[in-house]
Amino acid sequence: MILPEKHINILESYFGFGGYLLQLIGENETVDSLWEKFSLVNDTSEFPEYHSFDSYIYALNYLFIIGAINQDEKGGIHCEIN
Repeated sequence: MILPEKHINILESYFGFGGYLLQLIGENETVDSLWEKFSLVNDTSEFPEYHSFDSYIYALNYLFIIGAINQDEKGGIHCEIN
């Protein structure tokens, strides 16, 4: 489910979900504040797939592993991709 395939569309995959999350990351973002932002659009016309909190954490882990995000000493999430 990390990458889209024949029966998994891009929004269902962690690849697509992570890409959407990267767009939401702002200044002074935390795991909780980012989840709150995403919860407003989860399973709506803006983001038509449902993702649970567990799926959200997996997507954040994926982004961290590939070096797209990093966490500071205060727990803030920062986008490492320009």
